[in-house]
Amino acid sequence: MEAFIFSDGSSLEHTRHGHRHIPARGVVAAGFPVSQVLAAPASRDAHGGSSCLSRFLLAAGCASVAARRRSPAASQRRARGGESAARLAPEDAWISTLDLEGFGREVRELGKQLEAEQGQDDVDHLKKIVFWSDLCAVVGLSTMWLAPNPVAVLALSLWTHSRWTMIGHHICHGGYNRTDDTGRYSSRGFALGSLVQRVTDWFDWMLPEAWNMEHNQLHHYRLGEEADPDLVERNVLAWGGLNKDVMTFLSMLVWKWYYYAPNTYKELKLAEMQRKGQRTPEGFDPQKPMTLVEVLLDGDIFSFWELFSGVIGPYLLLRFLVLPLPLALFSPDLFASAVINLVLAELLSNLHAFVVITTNHAGSDLYRFERGCKPKSPTFYLRAVTSSTNFRTGDDVNDFFHGWLNYQIEHHVWPDLSMLAYQKGQPKLQELCRKHGVPYVQEDVFTRLGKTLDIFTGRDKMRRFPDHLERQEDMIDWSRRKQTARA
Repeated sequence: MEAFIFSDGSSLEHTRHGHRHIPARGVVAAGFPVSQVLAAPASRDAHGGSSCLSRFLLAAGCASVAARRRSPAASQRRARGGESAARLAPEDAWISTLDLEGFGREVRELGKQLEAEQGQDDVDHLKKIVFWSDLCAVVGLSTMWLAPNPVAVLALSLWTHSRWTMIGHHICHGGYNRTDDTGRYSSRGFALGSLVQRVTDWFDWMLPEAWNMEHNQLHHYRLGEEADPDLVERNVLAWGGLNKDVMTFLSMLVWKWYYYAPNTYKELKLAEMQRKGQRTPEGFDPQKPMTLVEVLLDGDIFSFWELFSGVIGPYLLLRFLVLPLPLALFSPDLFASAVINLVLAELLSNLHAFVVITTNHAGSDLYRFERGCKPKSPTFYLRAVTSSTNFRTGDDVNDFFHGWLNYQIEHHVWPDLSMLAYQKGQPKLQELCRKHGVPYVQEDVFTRLGKTLDIFTGRDKMRRFPDHLERQEDMIDWSRRKQTARA
């Protein structure tokens, strides 16, 4: 059995049979990468010949440091239990007639059915996706010595993308714990424990242990709440009067290394401090996202050297220096071409991930929520559906290019199932939602990107779920629980 501790002190035990959530202390929120990457005012010319992007990142980091100082928490509006559902907006009318308990019961039973049906076919399917990813690596590595070319760039990008979004993602969620008897694809060891294991299994800017904390726990069990680290609409408010279209585009290119690596590591460090009963530094606000420049200028809970040596440095050096270095023995030009192809592939991978990840939970047809809810409660299942969206689904090739993020509704309803199980369960869950009148949003990724950009730029807003219609027995008030790491 493996236990993960949230930054709020609650824990999620990872067993062979799934997840078991143990609520404890108040939640610590994080933010989506671009909120810090783009929160700063325009930088000045004090850096002389440095690039525009460098000045932008430094300014964003400085603003982030200033913003980290704790501000008084806003009082949370309490539920108005028993108030009628009259005067609901037309798009919310379905809530007043929903049999939430019945919906939750049927969703839970469908999840149990899908879990029971998993077996060797699911493992074989995973191995096929691993083979496709490895094939991308072979094509990319064998052509990267050529002058910058789309074949190498696309293949290398898909290699990086698939190792994260499909392989690392679903294995680290425990999607194959029940079916892989060898333990090779178990969440209890995949990419964890050493640099060798990380390089072998899933190598990216983020430390897998840190990503497990930020994504698998905070995001999945605080979806759509203020404590959700990926709540885009809330975080982009920090942009103020800056050109939001420009800021959004810039964020697409840098978010993984500039924000996601340091911020996921921050969540891991806070969880460690929580377990040890240590206090955070005076004035430190755990709810503010952590950026690379902020670590350089402040380093409240870990130094830049710690971040570089243990998290981003190994990827930077091994991927962009050591990997192409043998080509330098033959020709400096071959080495230079390889480095350029690797950098271009990295930019494309960042852009690809942005398009299929940020769009999962943003749009004027998706909901936000005021309070926390109990995992695996009827409200938990309802939020997983109404705060998520799917893209086109149905076959492995399509799903591979979407990074399997086109099953985001099913994944949030049942986080620890296999990729094959999501394919099987998608039409069944969609039909179940139709039966109960629950909105099930599924559109092509480019339509969703347009709606997401409207949220990023402030042209549109997400829906607010009427708090007085929440199922009270499912609610958790995380803010009222003691937070020892912040005492």
